[in-house]
Amino acid sequence: MTIFSRITDIIGANLNALLDKAEDPGKMVRLIIKEMEDVLVEVRSTAARAIADRKDLLRRQQWHAAEADEWQHKAEVAVAKGRDDLAKRALAERNRSRDAAAAFDRELGLIGETLDKLNGDIGALLAKIKDAKTQQHAIAMRGQAAKTRLGLRRQLNDHNVDDAMRRFEQYERKMDDLEGQVESYDLGQKTLADEIADLEEDELVESQLAALKVGLKADQTEAAGPQG
Repeated sequence: MTIFSRITDIIGANLNALLDKAEDPGKMVRLIIKEMEDVLVEVRSTAARAIADRKDLLRRQQWHAAEADEWQHKAEVAVAKGRDDLAKRALAERNRSRDAAAAFDRELGLIGETLDKLNGDIGALLAKIKDAKTQQHAIAMRGQAAKTRLGLRRQLNDHNVDDAMRRFEQYERKMDDLEGQVESYDLGQKTLADEIADLEEDELVESQLAALKVGLKADQTEAAGPQG
């Protein structure tokens, strides 16, 4: 697989679809990022070589173009001196130099197209890597949240309902003890309202006692009957 086909596959890949199918999305996204970063290094290396080649070709093209100009000048001098034979030879050399310069021009054009594509691929790869790293962060956050929820579930499983009820009963017992302590401080401390209520209760009991006595006396009198 060439570097350009790998770039096409990576850029065209649907990252979300790959992660949805993965058993371990976290591991998958790490592998994807590693692959893209490796390809990015290759692309930049290829671009660096292409830039160096372009500089070399441009230097050669300029040299041949300068040679063509020089032979053109020599042909003109030969014609001026009446040496057509030399002028023809000079023109032939000029043509060869021009052909060489033109060939280098075509190669420079091809390298320029390659560099333009590499530049676009680098931009696309960087965008993909950024997206993948964003997904990696999101997956890591989801994983942490899942671990937290799992920990809570395990804690709940470790402490069953009976344990929870027992702890609740212990809590209630502690509350009873606290309330008992509070009420113990109130023993022997009657308020004015309490004392008046006691008086009212005593008065009621006294009236009930008097009524009881009257009733008993009447019963005794009736039982004794008339005396003759």
